[in-house]
Amino acid sequence: MPERVIVVGAGLSGLSAAHTIYLSGGNVVLLDKNNFMGGNSTKATSGINGALTRTQVDHKIADSVKQFYDDTLKSARDKARPDLIKVLTYKSAAAVEWLQDVFNLDLTLVSRLGGHSHPRTHRGHDAKFPGMAITYALMQRFEELAEAEPDRVQLIKKAKVTKINKEGNTATGVTYTFNGQETVLNGPVVLATGGYAADFTDDSLLKKHRPDTYNLSTTNGAHATGDGHKMLMSIGANGIDMDKVQVHPTGLVDPKDPTAKTKFLAAEALRGEGGILLNSKGQRFCDDLGHRDYVSGKMWEEKEKGLWPIRLVLNSKASNVLDFHTRHYSGRGLMKKMTGKELAKEIGCGEKALAESFEDYNSIASGKKKDTWGKKYYHNMPFNINDTFHVALMEPVLHFTMGGIEINDQAQCLNSEGKPFDGLFVCGELAGGVHGANRLGGSSLLGCVVYGRVAGESASKYLFQKVLKSGGGAAAQRLGQISLHIDPSQPGKVSVEWGSGVSGSSAESATSQQSQTSAGPVTNGSAGGSSDPGNVSAPASAKAFTVPEKEFSLEEIAKHNKKDDLWIAVKGIVMDVTNWVDEHPGGPQALFSHMGKDATEEFEMLHDDEVIPKYAPEIVIGRVKGQSITLEY
Repeated sequence: MPERVIVVGAGLSGLSAAHTIYLSGGNVVLLDKNNFMGGNSTKATSGINGALTRTQVDHKIADSVKQFYDDTLKSARDKARPDLIKVLTYKSAAAVEWLQDVFNLDLTLVSRLGGHSHPRTHRGHDAKFPGMAITYALMQRFEELAEAEPDRVQLIKKAKVTKINKEGNTATGVTYTFNGQETVLNGPVVLATGGYAADFTDDSLLKKHRPDTYNLSTTNGAHATGDGHKMLMSIGANGIDMDKVQVHPTGLVDPKDPTAKTKFLAAEALRGEGGILLNSKGQRFCDDLGHRDYVSGKMWEEKEKGLWPIRLVLNSKASNVLDFHTRHYSGRGLMKKMTGKELAKEIGCGEKALAESFEDYNSIASGKKKDTWGKKYYHNMPFNINDTFHVALMEPVLHFTMGGIEINDQAQCLNSEGKPFDGLFVCGELAGGVHGANRLGGSSLLGCVVYGRVAGESASKYLFQKVLKSGGGAAAQRLGQISLHIDPSQPGKVSVEWGSGVSGSSAESATSQQSQTSAGPVTNGSAGGSSDPGNVSAPASAKAFTVPEKEFSLEEIAKHNKKDDLWIAVKGIVMDVTNWVDEHPGGPQALFSHMGKDATEEFEMLHDDEVIPKYAPEIVIGRVKGQSITLEY
């Protein structure tokens, strides 16, 4: 693989860039410092924005791209970059439909989130969170390509990039470490390393730019430490808006571990579908659908008045619409179902006060009186104290960093003179300026896909021009013969054809049972079982997976319920996850919720069966006594 684009970071933005490079006819190698792909993208809970999509047209939603642009501009406030916002919004429908057509994703449900003038946040009927559904589709497809076409597509996990190499103003490649060994890769570079909303390191960007947020909990994985920012700024790239750190108002407080540094996010869709925030008197105190920084600010005001804790309350109508969310949070012990009387007792405000609060809200929603906080949109009304509710404790949490590395609308990284580096592209949360001072809900996944695709296109163009300028040879000849076909009659199918008549793969091809779980350093693109530089370690085959015969009772499993001795049962199998918690893509907290328990229901809500034999076969220690194994492998 002599000429290829290097993509660093395998979240949704890096994956979007890598797939775009592949579909453009380029070769690509994707590096990630973790043992898993997906980054924080898999955790996104609300959906992906798009204006004038097929879904909106089908729902007869009278949105416009200009309106989405205006909403984003307003949210970005004094830090708005119209050139970057235009790309984000005007390419939004194409991004959503690319996911639908190329990866066969269902994005036919749409909600209105805070700050949006129309419903435009897309998700699917699939029970999984949209971030997970979207990112997993791209991950699995990329793994298939890495196996089917190793001469064109490579994946290297546990590869920590330590340096961007450059000569003059040109990026020449990266240096990374794998198993303690340093390797240099040459080629144009796309950086998609994520944000710094979990940067509690010694040289913390949070401490430097927003020390007031440093002690808050975060929704981010421990990997979000601003690596890309630090590497790029060290070679002369510009950090912009670095103080613009988004604190999300609705972090779920675990009653068993209220001070946990990592917290789960209560999806904005919960308030989008009619959830309301109540203080310790059972009263509303803000426009529940306001911008995130506004709602967080109002929550802090309540704390100063001594009116915490804050609760998010969903009535039965909203709970039914969001059945997946409520079951998921309840399964983790973060949300409780209760009657109105039980809610009044738990808040401590009394039934009369809560009933009056609900009646007042109903009057506002029906237009009989004006809302103190100017709330405009009301869903799944009315609220009635005789109803049942899903309730969770809330507090503001570190969530997203709008600040980042300065780019132009081609996703090119800019130098200290404001001019682009050659061969260096930036996308995803690492890119600064895209969202200005405040990001709209649903625009993180959108920013990943739009700018991932833009970076992939720009990097491919740069690569091809470089190949052609250097005489090209076979690569130039191939470039002249490539054509890309999207067949509108077959959604989800894309084929790449060369002059020789060889056809590329489609998104409908059968899922492979193999994955490069720990590919070694790559320099020549050959595959093999050697750990020597120049070879890829042979991928582990899920087909060879077997469950040990040893049986454990549920009583025995229940004894292993501590962080340093942690077993979990799933679908008839037993896993010892004690030394694996840091490998878990959802973070350790997700496993701590199920210590010593059978987590089959929660597992089914989030994962396909294949993830255990594919990514964690070594932690399966036996079978659950008296249960048949329902895990398909």
